[in-house]
Amino acid sequence: MVEARWNGAVIARSDDTVVVEGNHYFPADTVDATLLQPSSTTTICPWKGTAHYYSLRVDGADNADAAWYYPDPKPEAEHIRDRIAFWKGVEVG
Repeated sequence: MVEARWNGAVIARSDDTVVVEGNHYFPADTVDATLLQPSSTTTICPWKGTAHYYSLRVDGADNADAAWYYPDPKPEAEHIRDRIAFWKGVEVG
């Protein structure tokens, strides 16, 4: 079982993550959506497509753009559709 934790909270937990470029992508339905705040940030990956971001809010603390996902991945990255990955201090393991 792989968990994503930040600020003392479990953000996500799954035994069905997909690892891409060293990042665990969790199925969206295994992520605690109550801790996610939509962000207007986007970035572009040449082979995965346009990433969209969420910020985390846990116990009054914010972690801007700490989660990302690809709502419409390119064909090479279709296996990460409906999955969310983390960084910026989120511990995954």
